[in-house]
Amino acid sequence: MEMAAEAGTVEDLELEDVLKVGYGGVKCVESGGPEPGVGCAGRGVITAINFLEEEGAYEDDLDFVFYDVLGDVVCGGFAMPIRENKAQEIYIVCSGEMM
Repeated sequence: MEMAAEAGTVEDLELEDVLKVGYGGVKCVESGGPEPGVGCAGRGVITAINFLEEEGAYEDDLDFVFYDVLGDVVCGGFAMPIRENKAQEIYIVCSGEMM
């Protein structure tokens, strides 16, 4: 989201700007979100996933796609990967740690 803000809009970004290839060919993207207390973080999730789809990031050669989203869902944006059938399987990982 920070890169989109710096570029002007998400349409001014290219997939290569945000997708980095790491060890073993693992492709990584971090969408981030708005400044705390300003804007909707769920909107950032929706914007990021739509951008990745439009730019062809979800290729047939991908084995897995992981979404690490907040557990305290306050709006529908965080649930988008589930709501729009973008997941074949869903695993919920919980922790009792104090943050």
